[in-house]
Parts: sequence; structure tokens; C-alpha cells
Amino acid sequence: MNRSSQRGLSLVSVLIVGAFAAFVLLIAFRTVPAVNEYLAVQRIVKILAAEGDSGTPAIELRRSFDRRGQIDDISSVTGVDLLISKPAGKTVIEVAYSRKVPVVANVSLLIDFNVSSDSR
Repeated sequence: MNRSSQRGLSLVSVLIVGAFAAFVLLIAFRTVPAVNEYLAVQRIVKILAAEGDSGTPAIELRRSFDRRGQIDDISSVTGVDLLISKPAGKTVIEVAYSRKVPVVANVSLLIDFNVSSDSR
């Protein structure tokens, strides 16, 4: 068989691709808690906006967020951080926050999250 007609990856190529895949998996596994927290905040904000539409005052919405946040282990946002407004009689709750995810040694990934109950 002619050596020039053989195809495939060399050992060095396999190691480089493997190292890259391992790094991508490391980043993915490290960001899962931040994404889970974001999804929990998003779910709670939508529930609170519905409660606000039924007449619940802003202070009670903030307390409710704190209670629900303890259950879902939300540490990046508190009820004080919520921006609550009522344009045209519809409750809109917004919050913007950042989450620092340590990757390796002194290298971190900073993720900015924006959550809003407004579906626009």
C-alpha cells in the first residue's frame, strides 16, 4: 500500500483535538451552575410579574423573590436588585447581573445576564 494514499490524523493532531475538546468541556461544565441560576431567575421573574398584574405591591414582590431565590439557591441576585415598573398597567420586572465563573487558576469567565418579564 502506498504511504501517500493513507489518510487520517497523526498522533499530534489527535492530542491537539483532544486537548481542545477537553477545554471546551471544562468551560461547559463550569458554566452549567450559572446558566441554571439564570433560568431560575427568569422563571421566578415571570411568576412575579403575573403576581404584580393581579395587584401585589412591589415590596411584596421583592420579598417573594428572596423567598423563592433561597429555594432555588440564587446567590447573584436579590429582591433589592429588581427593577419593577408598571407601564400601561402591566407589571414589568427586570434585572441585570454578572456572574464570574472560575475556569483554571486565575482565569475566569465573566457572563452578563439580562432578565425581563417583558416578552418584547
